[in-house]
Amino acid sequence: MAFRNDQVSERETERIVELAKSCLSISGDFVELGCYKGDTSLLLAEIGKKLWIYDSFEGLPEKSEKDFSVVGESFKAGELFVTKREVKERFLRAGLKVPVIKKAWFQDLTEADLPEKISFALLDGDFYESIRDSLRLIDGRMVPGGVIVVHDFKNPALPGVEKAVLEWNKDKNLKIEVFESMAIIKL
Repeated sequence: MAFRNDQVSERETERIVELAKSCLSISGDFVELGCYKGDTSLLLAEIGKKLWIYDSFEGLPEKSEKDFSVVGESFKAGELFVTKREVKERFLRAGLKVPVIKKAWFQDLTEADLPEKISFALLDGDFYESIRDSLRLIDGRMVPGGVIVVHDFKNPALPGVEKAVLEWNKDKNLKIEVFESMAIIKL
């Protein structure tokens, strides 16, 4: 499938696909928390593992105090709105199996909403609370050898992402590799 993504760079997308493919030989499904239009979701679906995607399908939530940046105002509540139907139709047009698609704010998801074992997780929640909630949800479900990718980790306009990851990792001391704006955590 040809690359087309207006939120993730081509190099980041290539790295995401490479990392996801590295998880093919281990147990566990793929999850994406924050799919927007489903550009990356389509590429993950092509890899062949069972895919679960989650989004509010209401655009971005409100920012918390940890999300305000000195870089200027960006990403407002309701921005990046896409419907669940639009994402589902993209899979159908591409001739790909429609993944499990759950419409909910991440804070409202429970452990029952996620697969029991996760080998690859792409977290793209843009804000502190969304990333914090995403990490809470996948924690304990990631299998050894699995990979967590957090988009916008080094995006100066979205400082809450890095704060949430560093807080989550404080007692874990997992190595965080930075690739462009992404954090890559290998388990």
